Amino acid sequence: MTDKLLPALRLQAITTLSATGWAEVSGRDAIEKTYVFRNFVDAFGFMTRTAIWAEKWNHHPEWSNVYKTVHVVLTTHDAAGLSELDVKLAQKMDQLAGT
Repeated sequence: MTDKLLPALRLQAITTLSATGWAEVSGRDAIEKTYVFRNFVDAFGFMTRTAIWAEKWNHHPEWSNVYKTVHVVLTTHDAAGLSELDVKLAQKMDQLAGT
């Protein structure tokens, strides 16, 4: 089981991730980001690349895709909030998206 981030580490993670467009989700201990790609193929490719890492790390995003837009919410359900896995996956998603 993964532990929820301690308050100081949570604040540090939110501060770092907000620089790349991640934001806290109102009413939840979660973060979210919307990625906009050139077209559906690029969006779907991003989701496919992300899915490989998510499966490898056994940590899966809540996400939706409409045409070229992918909306992502990250939280760790087992920890009832943000964990290091969310930070790790957010950073990997930014890398895969080229942001």
